[in-house]
Amino acid sequence: MEGYQGRLAEGPQTLLKALSVFQDAVRLAGKIQVYADMSHAADKADPKAAGMEGRAVGLIGQLKGAAAFLEPELVQIGQETLKAWMVQAPGMQVYAHYVEDLFRKQAHVRSPEVEQLIGRLAAPFQGAENTASILTDADLRFLPARSEDGTDVPVTPGTLMQLMSNPDREIRRTAWESHQDAHLAYKNTLASSLYTSIQQSVFLMQARGYSSTLEATLFKDNIPVEVFHNLVSTFRRNLPLWQRYFAVRRKALGVDKLYPYDMWAPLTPARPSIPYEQAVEWIVTALEPMGEEYTRTIRRGVQEEGWVDVYPSRGKHAGAFSHGTPGTQPYIMMNYNGTVFSIGTLAHELGHSMHSYLTWQSQPVIYGDYTTFAAEVASNFHQAMLRAYLLETQKDPGFQTAVLEEAMANFYRYFFIMPTLARFELEMHQRAEGGEGLTAETMNATMADLFAEGYGTQVAYGQDRVGILWSTFGHLYADYYVFQYATGISGANALSRGVLEGRPGAVERYLNFLRMGSAEYPLQALQAAGVDLTTPQPVEDAFHVMEGYVNRLEDLCGSAG
Repeated sequence: MEGYQGRLAEGPQTLLKALSVFQDAVRLAGKIQVYADMSHAADKADPKAAGMEGRAVGLIGQLKGAAAFLEPELVQIGQETLKAWMVQAPGMQVYAHYVEDLFRKQAHVRSPEVEQLIGRLAAPFQGAENTASILTDADLRFLPARSEDGTDVPVTPGTLMQLMSNPDREIRRTAWESHQDAHLAYKNTLASSLYTSIQQSVFLMQARGYSSTLEATLFKDNIPVEVFHNLVSTFRRNLPLWQRYFAVRRKALGVDKLYPYDMWAPLTPARPSIPYEQAVEWIVTALEPMGEEYTRTIRRGVQEEGWVDVYPSRGKHAGAFSHGTPGTQPYIMMNYNGTVFSIGTLAHELGHSMHSYLTWQSQPVIYGDYTTFAAEVASNFHQAMLRAYLLETQKDPGFQTAVLEEAMANFYRYFFIMPTLARFELEMHQRAEGGEGLTAETMNATMADLFAEGYGTQVAYGQDRVGILWSTFGHLYADYYVFQYATGISGANALSRGVLEGRPGAVERYLNFLRMGSAEYPLQALQAAGVDLTTPQPVEDAFHVMEGYVNRLEDLCGSAG
C-alpha cells in the first residue's frame, strides 16, 4: 500500500491498481480476523486465542494506517476528475458510490498524517471493550442459583437465559440476582471501561469536526439524527402498550408482583423442546416463500458446510452472533438449548448470515459489508417469517403460547430494552461531550430512572440490580448500535408482511436489498425494498404487530380483565 502513496494522481490505472491491492489486503486481513475472533469466542479463557485476536486487531490497525493516504489523496484529485476517469477507465465505474460517499464526507476527512494516526488508534481504542468483554465473559464468577427445593444450580453467561426461562421462580430470582450482583461487584471497573470508550468517541467526533457523537456515528451511513429521535419518541408514546403487556404477563403467571426475572418465565406448564435438526427444518420451511435457491443455501450451509457452532460450553461467548468476511463462510456462534427462544435466535443469526452470503456473492470487497442499520432488518425478517409459519402450522395452544412468548421476548429485548439503552447511551454521550465525568453511580441512577419510566407501576425491581443492566450489554461499545435493533425490527415486519401477503415483486425487492451490501445507503436501499424508516410510521406499525401478539397472548392465557 505504501508504494502507492503520493502516486494516485498519476491516472486511473494507477488508482485502480492501488484500490485492487487495498481490497486484496482487506480480504486477507479479514480472514485472519475472523479466524482469531471465532477462536476467541469459542473459549474466552484461552490465552492463545486471546493473543491471536489481539494480533488480528493490531493487523487491522496497521492496514488502516498504511491505507490512510487513500481518501485524502482522492479528495485532492477532486470529484470531477474522478468522474472523468470513470468514463476513461471502465474498471473505475464500480467505485462511483464510494467516490460519491467520500465527497459527501469530505469536510470530515483530515490530512494524510492525521488520517494515518486515527487509523492506527484502532487497536489501542479496542482496549476498553476488550477489558469489559474478558471480565464479563471469562473472569466473573457467579454464585449458584438455588431451586425451590434448595438445590444449587450453576450460573454462567451462556446458560443465564435458560435459567431465566425456568418455571422455578426461585431459580429465576437467584440466577438474576447472582448475575447482576457479580456485575455490581465490579461496577467501578465496568463504568471506567465504558466511560473510556465514550471519551474515545468524543475525541474522534472532535477530531473530525462533528457537532455530536450521534451525528458522527449516523453520518457515516448517511442517516439523519431525526431517525434516532423518531424511534425514541415513538417508543415513549407506546409505553402504555408495554405496561399493558406487563399486566397480562403478571396475571398469566398468577403473581402479585412482576419482577424483571419474570419476563422470560413460561406461561404454560411445559414449553416444547425442539431438537436442533427440527429447528433447522422449520426455519427452512418457513423461508420457502424466498425461493428454492435461498433455502437450499441455508440447508447446505448448516448441514454440510459447518456454519454453526451449536451448543454452549464453558468459556464460550454468551449469546449468539454471525461473523465472516468476503472469502469465508458466514459463521454463527450459538448456544442452542432446544427452546422456542433458541430456534428464534438461530433464525435471527441465519438472517445475518444470508445477508452476508448474498452480499459477498454480489458485491466487490469494497461494498462487501453492510451497516448495522440494514443488518437488523435481515435478522428480524427471518424471525417474523418463522413466527408466521409456526403460528399457522402448530395449532397446539401450548405451542402457540410458546411462540407468542418468543415473539414478545424478542420485542422486549429489541423494542423495549434496546430503546431504553439508546436513551441511556445518548444521555451518557451528551454528558461526556459537555465535559462531565461519568461514574458508576451516574450510570446506574440514569439506567434505573429510565427503566422506572418504562415499567411504570406494572413491574417491581431493585434499584441497584436494574441500574447495573447497562454493564451487561457489550453493544454499548459500538456507538448508537442499540437503537438500530428497534428500527430493524420495524423494517423487518414491514417487509415480511409484503412477502407473506404475496405482494408482486416483494421477494425480489427484498433479495435485492440483501445483495446490495454497502453499494447503497441503507435508508435508500430499504426504501427501494419497500419501507421508509425516515418516518415514524414503520415503528408505529411494528407496535401494531406487537399489539396483535399481546391480544392473542391475552386470549390464550385467559387473562383478560
